[in-house]
Amino acid sequence: EGFTPLLHAVRLGETLGMSNLYIKDESLNPTGSFKARGLAMAISRAQELGVTEVVIPSAGNAAGAMSAYAARAGLKAHVYMPADVPMPFRQECRALGAEVTLVEGLITDCGREARKEAEKHGWFDISTLKEPYRLEGKKTMGYELAEQFGWELPDVVIYPTGGGAGVIGMWKAFEEMRAMGWIGDHRPRMVTVQAAGCAPIPRAFQAGAEFADPWEGAQTVAAGLRVPAAVGDFLILRALRESGGTAVAVSDDALVAAQMRIGRYEGIFACPEGGATLAALEMLLEQGWLSPDERVVLFNTGTGLKYPGVFDYLDA
Repeated sequence: EGFTPLLHAVRLGETLGMSNLYIKDESLNPTGSFKARGLAMAISRAQELGVTEVVIPSAGNAAGAMSAYAARAGLKAHVYMPADVPMPFRQECRALGAEVTLVEGLITDCGREARKEAEKHGWFDISTLKEPYRLEGKKTMGYELAEQFGWELPDVVIYPTGGGAGVIGMWKAFEEMRAMGWIGDHRPRMVTVQAAGCAPIPRAFQAGAEFADPWEGAQTVAAGLRVPAAVGDFLILRALRESGGTAVAVSDDALVAAQMRIGRYEGIFACPEGGATLAALEMLLEQGWLSPDERVVLFNTGTGLKYPGVFDYLDA
């Protein structure tokens, strides 16, 4: 896992009048998403600590990654997923030996059930920010960005945000590298993008709030963005403000259309969450928030192969 390609998106950039547009393609990690970074670290540490059973609430990619690494380590994996999660995510976990429990509701409801069962049975809970190791795995994205740019950092990073550990981890990595003298003081402006149907972070950012109120009636085709309440909301918001960044919300129509454009112009079958980053970029260019000559990195956090609902959405 790790050291995924940083692709110069020349053709896509030309359509936007940009010569310095890049895509960090996390779909080439094991199990097809950036979640492999954090779960490789968490499962490795769990094994070192003598853990035998692990549990995670997940809308998809994190569960698949945990199931794979748990199987490799010889640990029993328990997964709690929303009942309406796309079928490929469920089947992936089952194929990798995990015990899958479907929960009526959202990821927050899954988290509640997972915690209850973890306490009852003594399982190791690998929920987002409930242990320190996943964040340490995800921060490697920040180290890689610096290395792939010759120990410099881009002007803007646009990242699709559900639980937010990717943004939090990268911001931690940038500070660590500065403290070690690997990079200078320059930091990218961090941008989080969420779906308009579940946008607690943009709402809190615009309101100047330190914490994000839970989003009611969360709904989006981008399963990884359907997180109505992020545990690390205050850390996400802090990183955005310290970096001079922002938080935006885009419609499902916009993110799916952008997902398809990434495929047509760059040959990357991005996940809908990855499509959301391009939709956000287009919005920010139109608003004049960023300049076409800035060096911008979009994060495609996973493969589109696990999201058959996108095609149902297009056909509707």
